[in-house]
Amino acid sequence: MAKKESSFVNMVLTLFVVTAVAALALGGVYSVTKEPIAIAKLMKTEKAISEVLPEFDNIQEYKILPEGGSDSLTFFKATKNGEEVGTAIKTYTDRGFSGRVWIMVGLNPEGVINNTAVLEHKETPGLGDKMDKAKSDWSNQFNGKNPTEFKLKVTKNGGDVDAITAATISSRAFCDAVQRAYNEFEKQDKR
Repeated sequence: MAKKESSFVNMVLTLFVVTAVAALALGGVYSVTKEPIAIAKLMKTEKAISEVLPEFDNIQEYKILPEGGSDSLTFFKATKNGEEVGTAIKTYTDRGFSGRVWIMVGLNPEGVINNTAVLEHKETPGLGDKMDKAKSDWSNQFNGKNPTEFKLKVTKNGGDVDAITAATISSRAFCDAVQRAYNEFEKQDKR
């Protein structure tokens, strides 16, 4: 068998074939995993709503783009037997140590924080990830607090929130996301 001569055309053709095969394989994997990933995210959102709100039998969903925000907040207004029991708000912050953090905040009709749940983050394992209830009970300090009286800032910045040890940036980010949700809740309540 004769060895093919290495030429520019042969190298470009070989590179094109390898790239095309890799692109087709990647596209195939994406199309196969796209729907299961979307279903898993939806289930996580639904679970978070039920964690942050009292029992409900009906939910109304709508989106609001906060002033100066880069993404919409999703509101889930919940009722039971026609009475409003609270609003879950899917909120975010871009101030996390490792980027964007998504949180679900449950507020009762008066604006008091019922509970919170972390949906998505890339914070440092063992430090910033302690904002997640699966890792620690740090976020419980927000439960039952009214943001008009409870300053959603870490104590280091004059607020009422005890920061996660060695993860002040993640703690500030969590506070920022909760504050963003509360601010938009108050604006909606006054309309």
